[in-house]
Amino acid sequence: MRMEAKHDSVLMQEVLDALALEPGDTVVDATLGGAGHFGALLARLGEGGVIIGIDADAEAVERARETYAADRRPERPVAHLVNDNFRNLGHTLERLRIGTVDKALFDLGWSGFQIAAPRGFSFSGDEPLLMTYGAGGETAADIVNSASESELADLIFAYGEERFSRGIARAIVAARAKERILTTGQLVAAVEAGVPRWYRSGRLHPATKTFQALRIATNDELGALRQGLAAALDALAPGGRLAVISFHSLEDRIVKEILRAAAEKGGMLLTKKPIVPANAELAANRRARSAKLRVFERSADVPTDASLIAESDYAYA
Repeated sequence: MRMEAKHDSVLMQEVLDALALEPGDTVVDATLGGAGHFGALLARLGEGGVIIGIDADAEAVERARETYAADRRPERPVAHLVNDNFRNLGHTLERLRIGTVDKALFDLGWSGFQIAAPRGFSFSGDEPLLMTYGAGGETAADIVNSASESELADLIFAYGEERFSRGIARAIVAARAKERILTTGQLVAAVEAGVPRWYRSGRLHPATKTFQALRIATNDELGALRQGLAAALDALAPGGRLAVISFHSLEDRIVKEILRAAAEKGGMLLTKKPIVPANAELAANRRARSAKLRVFERSADVPTDASLIAESDYAYA
């Protein structure tokens, strides 16, 4: 049964409060997704404002395009909507001839539209094992059917923090020896064969962490995150703000590490502890339960030609 396409943007008011937009700001929404945050940011900008929306998913860009078209205000800001990975943010700004940005947002969650699309993100149905945000490129099926048992085990442990990674990898290799694993249903069956019986009836679906690991590996999400954040920090104007919403510990660790390093060079973390959803939001939107918002502000006296990043911030680790 196909999941209904629906998306509720998390921490909406908290993001708007943290970014403190002015009508004439130049703003980056690096992850358009369901276009919820994009629409809210757009509404707070006016004549003289610029909004740059980016997403690797062409359908997300189209949703933002529709949202922008529905804004009939004569003073609406200029919008640039780009179908690309946010790891290329620096190149995007250069191509658009935008030197600095005042505010930037990264929402690292995947939208309800992506979950509902038949791309293999969800294990609730039987879908092609793709897990790609855009068209083309290596798929999760490519990794599952070509990686060695030890490579699979390491990948599932490192990116999924899965305690039964070795058993799962062994079961995947055994299953693919009989036939190629090309659907989410086949992968779930292999995962379930590789974990203890008690693990299959726990609160968390036994394939959750394996799917997370494969999604991260397929899209090089952690490498892209480092590059995207580094580019955003480089582009921030003096007094500019960067807000990042993460959803799992691997992402949050990288965000915290990079923002802390940037604060030491010329800025401050406005969130000593991450902002999390209020109880009312958690009750209304179960997907918000793991969201964490961190906010950085570049010092007003730090010129734009002074880098807040080190070469290592671009590195994948």
